[in-house]
Amino acid sequence: MEDITEALWGTKVSPSTISELNKKAYVHIEDWRNRRPLQERKYPYVYVDGIYLRRNWGGEYENISILVAIAVNEYGYREVLGAAEGMKEDKTSWTEFFQWLKSRGMEGVKLIVGDKCLGMLEAAGEVFPEAKYQRCTVHFYRNVFSVVPRSKVKVVAKMLKAIHAQESKAAAREEAKLVVTALREMKLKEAAGKVEGSIDETLTYADFPLEHWTRIRTNNVIERLNREIRRRTRVVGTFPDGNSALMLVCARLRHVAGTQWGNKKYMNMKHLENTDLASDPMVG
Repeated sequence: MEDITEALWGTKVSPSTISELNKKAYVHIEDWRNRRPLQERKYPYVYVDGIYLRRNWGGEYENISILVAIAVNEYGYREVLGAAEGMKEDKTSWTEFFQWLKSRGMEGVKLIVGDKCLGMLEAAGEVFPEAKYQRCTVHFYRNVFSVVPRSKVKVVAKMLKAIHAQESKAAAREEAKLVVTALREMKLKEAAGKVEGSIDETLTYADFPLEHWTRIRTNNVIERLNREIRRRTRVVGTFPDGNSALMLVCARLRHVAGTQWGNKKYMNMKHLENTDLASDPMVG
């Protein structure tokens, strides 16, 4: 801010003036963050993630996490539901975050999409017991690739994608068995174990309308926003405290939500109306 004002007017704005301007901006951002129109509609699909940023605390640097929730509402539009500071991605932070969203009126949740964070899973199961869990397939692939030699990643990627290209959950499970066998034959026992032990939590999307599959089996809808946030926060480097980090993240989320991103229909939710989801409990 000092550099910009000097370039524009030949003089720098004082730090105290910048601080006062920030406080005024924070009031508007905080009002947006705690808005209550969540009571006006239902949110069948909810995507969650944690964004890690750095702050300078007493001369030492430490990571802080900003928990973010984005949803597709009952009319098929994307909404930023909220963001809050979580000291770390543990069960306590996620429980408080989910309860805060629920207190603001978030309901009708049928599916929660995210990476496999045990704290998040436990919290979601307690606060939204009727919701199912979909593990992001992209994160799942990365987890498998972490124990695969680089020379074999492309081959393994094709094998994993073949599982999620099947037209039913039963067919995907059968394909997964073939992949596990093939991985063991390739002497990739650790990768085989990861697929065998975790494949089911990546197939929850198959309980929902086929027309929605490609958009509910990954966390891409929130990952794109995260990249935009990181592009902005990278300029800052480290934050003086968690609140300043939260305010910048929320300011960016608010801006994106007001663009075509939030004004363009993302899904046709009529496909969900006649879907029976009562038979399969939440995968945890």
